[in-house]
Amino acid sequence: MRVPHASLEGDVSSLRPWLEQVERLGLDHVCVGDHVSFHDGRGYDGLIQATALAVAHPRLPVHLALYLLPLRHPVLVARQVSTLASLAPGRIVFGVGIGGEDRHEVEIAGVDPATRGRRTDESLEVLRGLLAGDTVTFHGEHFTIDGATIHPTPDPPIPILVGGRSDAALVRAARYGDGWLGVWVSPDRFSRTTKAVETSAVEDGREGVTWHHELLVWCGFGDTPADARRHLAPAMEGLYKTDFGRFEQYAPHGTVDDVADALQPYVDAGARSFDLVAVAGDDDTALDCVAGVRSLLVS
Repeated sequence: MRVPHASLEGDVSSLRPWLEQVERLGLDHVCVGDHVSFHDGRGYDGLIQATALAVAHPRLPVHLALYLLPLRHPVLVARQVSTLASLAPGRIVFGVGIGGEDRHEVEIAGVDPATRGRRTDESLEVLRGLLAGDTVTFHGEHFTIDGATIHPTPDPPIPILVGGRSDAALVRAARYGDGWLGVWVSPDRFSRTTKAVETSAVEDGREGVTWHHELLVWCGFGDTPADARRHLAPAMEGLYKTDFGRFEQYAPHGTVDDVADALQPYVDAGARSFDLVAVAGDDDTALDCVAGVRSLLVS
């Protein structure tokens, strides 16, 4: 479940008790996103928030879903990820993507939006080498690096998931990822995409990958679908600055049973890990509902 923003802002004294409740209810991990300056200037650094969560709870895994890698330098990101891995060994999953809903966010970070994909490819090549303990020399279109080394090497290795729905993103996931992080896709597309990523990886010479595919899903909870929609629609419209109708078919809402029924086809399609961005009347209700969905899906 994505951590409520309120738990990571202002007085964070509620964060540890909230995470302890997450563990008691049996959820598998918590997740955070990442934005520099999204639409109206809002944002939060995903690696800083992930570090806060990893320190606040000694056992829960933390997933970044996802981090805007092309807006940063890959050597600096490797240092941050290595440090985080030292604080929470074996508990970090690093999802990366290029962004896209707000081109202005990319531009004010000093990056030409047209180059995001190529920058991400170069960054992932550098990042994977550094996090594997290699000394990296790389001369590309966007980065020139000579003899870079980052120690300590994360042990165990940190899984890197690659988000995106374009053909280029799928090639990127196959070439550099340990899994694909999907969003706004049907169960059939989830199945076809994950299979295509794995097939492409083999064709690219990558054997023996332990694949970790994941799906991010916004969901709303209430006594009825209409009640749940009343909570979910304004939350999504406020963030994405677009009508809820654009997302509705991919954003299940209703009772716990309704949401679990909507997610079951993804389980049937091979999904084993979900990042649920849950909206309800209050954060405690959202947490209880997510736990209920998990219970139904794994039963």
